[in-house]
Amino acid sequence: MKTHNVIVLDLHASPGLDARCAAQSAHYPDHTTATPARGRTASAWLLLSVLAACASAPETGLPPGAPVAATLSAATQRANEVTLRALGLVGTPYVYGGNTPLGGFDCSGLVTFVYADAADMQLPRTTAQMATMHARSVMRDALRTGDLVFFGERDVPSHVGIYVGNGRFVHAPNEGGTVRLDALNNPYWNHNYRFSRRVID
Repeated sequence: MKTHNVIVLDLHASPGLDARCAAQSAHYPDHTTATPARGRTASAWLLLSVLAACASAPETGLPPGAPVAATLSAATQRANEVTLRALGLVGTPYVYGGNTPLGGFDCSGLVTFVYADAADMQLPRTTAQMATMHARSVMRDALRTGDLVFFGERDVPSHVGIYVGNGRFVHAPNEGGTVRLDALNNPYWNHNYRFSRRVID
C-alpha cells in the first residue's frame, strides 16, 4: 500500500554548529554563533536546511490522496508556522523597541510579531508581561518548537526567544546585532536560562 510521509518540523544538528557556540562573557553577546548576518540569502539557506532535515520523517498508513496536513494537530501546524516565520527573520537588524521586519526587532518585538503573523495570536508586548501571562510552564527537557524561552541574570527575566527545536532558539539579542539562531547549551544562555512557556497548546 502506498504511504505518505508526514512532514513534522524538527531541526537536526548541522555539522560544526555546536562547535561555533563558544562561551561568551558580555551581556547578550554580540557575535553570531550559528547563522552569519547575511540578509535573506542566509535565511533562505537555513530554511532549505530545515526542509531537507524533514525528508526522513516517519511514514503513515494514509490512503492515496489523503491530505498530509490532516495528520498534524492544529497546535503542531501553528507551532511549525511560528518556527518557520522566526527562522525566516534571521539576519533582521536589532532595533530597541522595534517590532516589524522593516523597522527591526528587539527581543519581545520579534516574539509578538512572529506570533501575530504566523499564528494570529496577540501576545503581551514586553518580556516581563510575557513571563507572567497565563501559559503552561514547560520543563526544559520537554520543549517543543514554538515554545518561549526566558533568560535573565535575576529571577525576573529580561530576555525572550522562540525555541525552534534541537536545543536551539531564535532571538534578537542586542543593539548592533541581528536576529539570530543560538544554542540553549551555549554557556552564556545556559547560565542565564530561567524558564519556558507554551502558548500554543
